[in-house]
Amino acid sequence: MFDVLNRYTLEAVYISDINRELIATYTVIRDNVDALIVLLSAMQREYWQADEETRKVYYYAKREKFNILKTAQSYTIEIAALFLFLNRTCFNGLYRVNAKGGYNVPMGRYKKPVICDSVNLQAVSSCLQGVQIVCSEYQKSRDFIDNQTFAYFDPPYRPLSQTSNFTAYAQYGFGDKEQTALARYIDELCNKGAFVVASNSDPKNTNVDDDFFDKLYRNHTVSRISANRMINSAAIGRGKINELLISTY
Repeated sequence: MFDVLNRYTLEAVYISDINRELIATYTVIRDNVDALIVLLSAMQREYWQADEETRKVYYYAKREKFNILKTAQSYTIEIAALFLFLNRTCFNGLYRVNAKGGYNVPMGRYKKPVICDSVNLQAVSSCLQGVQIVCSEYQKSRDFIDNQTFAYFDPPYRPLSQTSNFTAYAQYGFGDKEQTALARYIDELCNKGAFVVASNSDPKNTNVDDDFFDKLYRNHTVSRISANRMINSAAIGRGKINELLISTY
């Protein structure tokens, strides 16, 4: 979206996600970026000045506070600051929750992580002005999308193996049933005349006979592109890997 907005002037923009904390963070960046920068600046100063043991205590206290606000559905400037703090200081920048919906990523080890990039935050805030930011399932976009719309869907990727399914982005899963429902929705939008692109993992990375997405999107164009996979529990699993881009046009 940011790339598109930097290139074109659009009549209307709609973004959505089911992660309430992510959506709250984007909303705060759009509407209250100066107050957010004040909080993040304080966190960065405190974290940088702390020794390793104090950082550990500080990180897990912030993670606990984030989960308290998350449970209470308190979507304030503070939860946006905590979301960004955790993203910059956790292990590999992961967002993962347990079965109860609690954020559970351990602390990463970085000397001076940039917790408050004020220049970038101001630029993002400027870009988001006028953007409709919605916390909802993707189907809620139905009324917004017409034959003048370009739509991009980035669902939870289908796991390439049993062990790669450990990163739960949300409390509820997104299995083959949900992947199929998304494909049917994309067919619906295509019939409306919308221009749709979706991304996903390529099962053929681990099983050359797995035609799940090739069959699911047989009426559209399925392209395989090389992408960098930076997050993996084993170093050998990082690096270049094929991913899918599905296009209706």
